[in-house]
Amino acid sequence: MSSTRFKGLALFILAISQLVLALDYTIIFVAMPSLGSELGFSANHLQWVVSAYSLAYGGFLLLGGRLSDLAGRRRMFMIAMALFGLGSLLGGLAESQLMLILARGLQGLGGALLSPATLSLIMSNFDEGPERNRAMGIWASMGGVGLSLGLLLGGVLTSYIGWEATFYVNVPIALVALLLAPVVLAESKLSAATKHYDAAGTVSVTAGMLLLVYYLVQAPVEGWLSAATLPFALLGAALLLAFIVIEKRTKEPLISFRMFRNRNLTGAALTAFLFSASFGSLYYFLTLYTQAVLNYSAIQSGFTFLPLTLSALLGARMINKMLSKAGVAGTIAAGMGLGMIGFLLLTRLSETGSAWGIIPGIVIIGIGQALVFTTMFIAGGTGVDPKEQGVASALISTGQQIGGAIGLAVIMAIISASLGLNATLETMQPAELNRAIHTAFFISAAVTVLGVLVALIALKQPKPSKLDGFKATASH
Repeated sequence: MSSTRFKGLALFILAISQLVLALDYTIIFVAMPSLGSELGFSANHLQWVVSAYSLAYGGFLLLGGRLSDLAGRRRMFMIAMALFGLGSLLGGLAESQLMLILARGLQGLGGALLSPATLSLIMSNFDEGPERNRAMGIWASMGGVGLSLGLLLGGVLTSYIGWEATFYVNVPIALVALLLAPVVLAESKLSAATKHYDAAGTVSVTAGMLLLVYYLVQAPVEGWLSAATLPFALLGAALLLAFIVIEKRTKEPLISFRMFRNRNLTGAALTAFLFSASFGSLYYFLTLYTQAVLNYSAIQSGFTFLPLTLSALLGARMINKMLSKAGVAGTIAAGMGLGMIGFLLLTRLSETGSAWGIIPGIVIIGIGQALVFTTMFIAGGTGVDPKEQGVASALISTGQQIGGAIGLAVIMAIISASLGLNATLETMQPAELNRAIHTAFFISAAVTVLGVLVALIALKQPKPSKLDGFKATASH
């Protein structure tokens, strides 16, 4: 474990890393119109500013998890932070569309390596029980804070400095993290005897995930059965099947399939999928409501997310008490239930309403979001071998990435079919758009009900007295 003297600083840089990853996902939304017009992006190409990040992040997560376990969690944290900082610097300096998209891809790669390393470092730097649960609560709450803060900060920076500032803001944070990491974080890695990289498995799963995420990103634009997208899905699926065959035959697989016998890990990955498919859609549709229905400016729209940020912090403070009383399954079920209530409240929003009407729904969602997000990682780490903690956290994050992409695509498809609208959401009249947003929130509420069922059925429910956080500690 890291020394007591540095635990505060260790938690600070791990929490800030999580904040930056979440912030970077939403901060770009507000900046896109400005950078799109300045760099001459067409509407179809502009989506790649977001998609390049998602593609690299989702595609390389499992590789990032394995490298974290084998090469050392602190070392991978530093490499990942350097890549993320470099991508941010190049993004701010970009003068062409290609350079900006490549910079976003580099940020995504940095994120894919950073996410599992950060979570594994919490495991190895904080003692089991309340100390680790508290650290997990702060780390996870930064994810919710970052998502909502990104919209506000993106509006302020773009309006007063320029879109480049939304990239540059990450650079000093990355530098501070790189300087502090060797001093305050304890290294955690496997013995040299177990270092085997399973090259065939790594190539097949990474290529398969990249092709699958590409399909999920492009299919809503090109068509789900389009000749321009379907071959990527089929080839991706074939590579993932090949990966399963390779893993069954190799001596030291990238992913040991016996990990899926761990009900908590499987349940946590499924929870992450449903969480992202429901809670993850909130930012897109609420931004659309405030800007396209209520005609708020980017900064006004960003400020409407502040109650969500504050309630997420409140939810994080409730984690330990909830875990001791309700256990992992009960805490996740409660969080999903709060999400359902919040989404149903948001279905009452009017096209002639105001930001005040949003507050009750998003406050309840914020608390629920904190309970689910934190606890699904606690659940996923329970009973996992120390040498597989990085891969376990990457599996949960992969569920989260895929859930977000599929969730938004399904919501869009249902909106188009149920409302019979040919116009895009951005070109609808406020009343039509408001109806479409209501439909999205109803679907999200339904998905959270599935989340409650998964928590209660799939996750083990030990007696609260036995619940002391993660059962496995990372080796030193």
